[in-house]
Amino acid sequence: MTHTVDVHPLVSPWGRFGLYSFYVDAPEPAIVDTGIASSPADGMAPALEAIGRRIEDVRWILLTHGHIDHVGGAHALWEMTGRRARVVIHEADAPMLRSRGAHVEEYREGRGRYLTDPEGEAKVTAAANAVISGEMEPSVLLRGGESIPLGGGVTVTAHAVPGHTPGSVAYVLDGQGAVFTGDAVQVHGAANGFPGYTDPAAYRRSLLYLRDEIRPRRLYLGHPYRRADGTPYGVELDAAQAAEALDQSLAAEGRVTDAACRCLEAGPRESDSPYSPFAPVAEELGYTGDPTLEPSPFFTSLHGYRTQRQRT
Repeated sequence: MTHTVDVHPLVSPWGRFGLYSFYVDAPEPAIVDTGIASSPADGMAPALEAIGRRIEDVRWILLTHGHIDHVGGAHALWEMTGRRARVVIHEADAPMLRSRGAHVEEYREGRGRYLTDPEGEAKVTAAANAVISGEMEPSVLLRGGESIPLGGGVTVTAHAVPGHTPGSVAYVLDGQGAVFTGDAVQVHGAANGFPGYTDPAAYRRSLLYLRDEIRPRRLYLGHPYRRADGTPYGVELDAAQAAEALDQSLAAEGRVTDAACRCLEAGPRESDSPYSPFAPVAEELGYTGDPTLEPSPFFTSLHGYRTQRQRT
């Protein structure tokens, strides 16, 4: 790497959330994650103009995973670059870039099994149609370990960090220790106050890999994830904060694992609880958040534990 590259967080509004993307100011500029359909025009373009940069000059679109609030703006951003930017995603999450229907299928096969909203699937379908700017084929499919050249000797290495989704990726700005993890580091959860992951064992392995092997000097998160006391981190963490966030993520995952295992060993039971059939987990952890609010991380994670147990 020939010189230090600046990274600029770009925030776009979406309801109760702020959606974060990151501009990597390399000779071939990259944007990590794309928010929703409106984000490139309403959030990214004016933020880049304010720092003397143009969205038309972006040459790489690096997607950390396939969730709607990270890939929703990909097609719109690609169009704004004159279709010159290369769109990069892990092969396991590529179906969510190619098809709005994949988001509905994810809902149906996971958290939708436990939510009692008869219109839940229709709502996810409407959201996918509204906030995904277009279905598209990625330019580059990742497996992990690939080096992405951003010009001038600047490279980014892609590391597979599955758990939150099967195709979650951490992008490491080589020689600088800047690491973009999207939602692969959940700490104690974001606005819903619960960490969300589809594969608990993979999630823990990925956290250990990030902490012990990658060791970020700068960590860029997809949302302002929260500490145990509920206070949020920012989305740009220094080395000490990154180590703390990874340790807290592992501790939170450990507590959820213990409670989930006890619940599953006793046998999940249907009840009137909004956390049914995993009410003992919520009670043991003191979790009082609304499990129906999308993206429903409580049910996403607990379904992951149930699936993991069925496989073993």
